[in-house]
Amino acid sequence: MTQQTSEDRPGIAAAIVVSEGRVLMVRRRVSEGQLSWQFPAGEIELGESPEEAAVRETAEETGLGVEALKLLGERVHPKTGRLMSYTACRVVSGTAEVVDTEELDELAWVALAEIPQYVPYGLFEPVQAYLDASLAA
Repeated sequence: MTQQTSEDRPGIAAAIVVSEGRVLMVRRRVSEGQLSWQFPAGEIELGESPEEAAVRETAEETGLGVEALKLLGERVHPKTGRLMSYTACRVVSGTAEVVDTEELDELAWVALAEIPQYVPYGLFEPVQAYLDASLAA
């Protein structure tokens, strides 16, 4: 049995959307293992940068218009084995709601202190550092 590499499957882009002292999280209808609540995310399409994919996925899933600020980091996700890219984003238009009802069940704007209730196994360190700095202000 061979292990899948990042060339076999597209990477996943996640949007870290911060607004008014909270971060946007979405709950998937179908969990990936322990992953139920997560950031808006999806596969990076051919010819697309991780930042572009994060912006597109946020719009498709939540109807929210966001702008990519910076790529926070990349890693192979310890729970899914997928290559993940994390992009800090800010809201430019719209109101977040569950638009992709096939994929998403619910969304929430989560305060820094509440994150462990949504993601009990902890966040990728660069994402946690960004949220610590952004949400503590």
